[in-house]
Amino acid sequence: MTYQLQIEQCMQPDAENLSDLLEALGALAVTLTDTFDDPILEPPIGTTPLWPVVSISSLFAEEQLAMCAKEHVLNIHPNLQCAVTLLPERDWERAWMDDFKPRACGKRLWICPSWLTPPDENAANLILDPGLAFGTGTHPTTYLCLQWLDGYNLTQKKLIDYGCGSGILALAALKLGAHHAYALDIDPQAHAATVQNAQLNHLTTQISVHYPDDFICEPVELLIANILLAPLLTLKSTFHALLQAQGQLVVSGILTTQVNTLVREYDELFAHQATLSQDDWALVIFTKKA
Repeated sequence: MTYQLQIEQCMQPDAENLSDLLEALGALAVTLTDTFDDPILEPPIGTTPLWPVVSISSLFAEEQLAMCAKEHVLNIHPNLQCAVTLLPERDWERAWMDDFKPRACGKRLWICPSWLTPPDENAANLILDPGLAFGTGTHPTTYLCLQWLDGYNLTQKKLIDYGCGSGILALAALKLGAHHAYALDIDPQAHAATVQNAQLNHLTTQISVHYPDDFICEPVELLIANILLAPLLTLKSTFHALLQAQGQLVVSGILTTQVNTLVREYDELFAHQATLSQDDWALVIFTKKA
């Protein structure tokens, strides 16, 4: 049996200490979420995202441990809302796997979980293990990028996936005919996920993973970046240097209301070609100016 201790209305400065306390008291897992569902989509580089008010959920193997933890928390913070509940038995791994289904991303590309047979064996099937990291093609920005790649002629092209996450965009491009992909990210977990997903797809010889600060290569024909507005505004000169003359820059991760800001900021170095959108999210296509 599994017991959950739910703590509500915790102020952020106290959340980390409480998380450490719960782990010390025997919690199997501790999860912090934003009480008011106020998403922090992209923290500035080098910072940690912070929510002002946090909900803390912790899991315990025994009711006595959960009740003891509740008592400890209330002794320190008597005004917090705390409750212990018995969770219904469930195969959590199976439930998680059931949520991830094969998905078509255009006419040729399918994103498929590693434990299922691709629906179309003749398609460009990208096999992913979503337990490795982030980026499975379900978010509108990722889906927009995948659809665009599916419709673009990638044959024998070299490209950069800037902010690669799970490596989904770089690997999809290789499945669709690209010659080589450079996957860049500041997060070592993204590096590990990209390498393992490359192994799943037998693409390790066609992809190389780098930290942006250490990356050096000849300019490429295509750069794709699925990151949000704040870092995009600081990277325009970097992107310009990494692209060949008339190279294609494709960026997503921004809201439709932010497109004009991005286009104005990039106008000196890039010509705006088109904008695609899904829900409230946008993908913007540029060509490098001479």
